Amino acid sequence: MARAEITVRGAGVFGLAIAWALVRRGARVRVIDPGGVGAGASGGVVGALAPHQPEGWNALKAFQFDSLAMAEDWWAAVAAAGGQRTGYGRTGRLQPLADDRAVAAARARAAEAAALWQGRFRWQVQPAPAGWAPVSPTGLVLRDTLSARIAPRAALAALAAAIRAQGGAVAEDGPDGATVVWATGAAGLAALGADLGRDIGGGQKGQALLLCHDAGCEAPQIFADGLHIVPHADGTVAIGSTSERTWQDALGTDARLDAALARAVAVCPVLADAPVIARWAGLRPRSASRMPVVGPWPGRPGHYVANGGFKIGFGLAPLMAETMADLLLEGRDAIPAAFRP
Repeated sequence: MARAEITVRGAGVFGLAIAWALVRRGARVRVIDPGGVGAGASGGVVGALAPHQPEGWNALKAFQFDSLAMAEDWWAAVAAAGGQRTGYGRTGRLQPLADDRAVAAARARAAEAAALWQGRFRWQVQPAPAGWAPVSPTGLVLRDTLSARIAPRAALAALAAAIRAQGGAVAEDGPDGATVVWATGAAGLAALGADLGRDIGGGQKGQALLLCHDAGCEAPQIFADGLHIVPHADGTVAIGSTSERTWQDALGTDARLDAALARAVAVCPVLADAPVIARWAGLRPRSASRMPVVGPWPGRPGHYVANGGFKIGFGLAPLMAETMADLLLEGRDAIPAAFRP
């Protein structure tokens, strides 16, 4: 039986993850990105794999949960195949609780979390731990055990290594095969919208930074004041990100990032003297529906779209990849209706 030949356009997390799922099932795969691996939004520094609130359950939250739940084994297989670490760790997340109302709301969601998360992960209110923890006016925090962290650039490099180890190719140029998956980020959403004659989405700027601070390899991430504060195993802490609908320089950092750092220090004073070692800015693909855009490209036989992972692309990637591989190689279509272009 002939092996399927598939081109994946885009070497961000969606493109590389799909290519890995395809190549490990025996397909012949070439990933093409003129900018190289991680040239777009996936090449950031934050790496927060965190769920939405366990309420108002919908297709996206269900898909995200399943993907986060399978992530530990999925990323371990990537690391084993290519021999490179991904920076993955299911270390959990802390959120400070500002007042009695916030405490009551957090406790009320615990029962929903127990049911929706199938009893596999916890959502609980507890006293703020000593050491690495956010400032909390009530002395209490919400802790969940589903959240994890990943080192974005290391994870992308690990995916590329795994693809090559399995016989696939990752290149900056090359011809398209009969089947093409378009995972080209903000520019790809704009191109899809232009082709269909309607607003599909585009880019929204984000800025993030990396500090030199060793919080410990098992330290949980913190979410407070709209910021993710993510300790990584290499002795760094990532802070991000801003969400900007207007900007002058899509790839430049500015005073908004300085303000984000000040907010992070207010939440975590231990970071006050930590040196800044990297700043990042880029355009993240945000769809008009706020849902991922995944499935066959309408009117273009043999072409598919995998895009729109705004802020949660790394969290969605494992299940997104396997779902696309099911469709392309086995004809099994399990893509949620809300995701379709």
